[in-house]
Amino acid sequence: MLSRLFAPKVKVSAHCDLPCGVYDPAQARIEAESVKAVQEKMQGNDDAHFQARATVIKEQRAELAKHHVSVLWSDYFKPPHFEKYPELHQLVNDTLKALSTAKGSKDPATGQKALDYIAQIDKIFWETKKA
Repeated sequence: MLSRLFAPKVKVSAHCDLPCGVYDPAQARIEAESVKAVQEKMQGNDDAHFQARATVIKEQRAELAKHHVSVLWSDYFKPPHFEKYPELHQLVNDTLKALSTAKGSKDPATGQKALDYIAQIDKIFWETKKA
């Protein structure tokens, strides 16, 4: 009796995990900007405690950036996008590899390289939103 009372009255379905419009490469860019900023701060500070804290933050932010790029690749981009932009698979792979490199590096150039790749994904993303 109670199970029927509390049973859902309407069944719904969706074509994605979240409502449309939630995806945005800006999330990855912001995290990657943090990675690069931490790398730059690490260059000017030799304090061991600072270096340890900065390393943890840098690695966390790089992982978050990788997560956001992966979500775009797996949840947002669909077969028509990959058909129109055949370089997209390789671009995502290169971006994830660049973020992994930045995660393990103190060199801000590695952070910038990841940002450059994310900018390319961002360009494609917004082109798909216009279509």
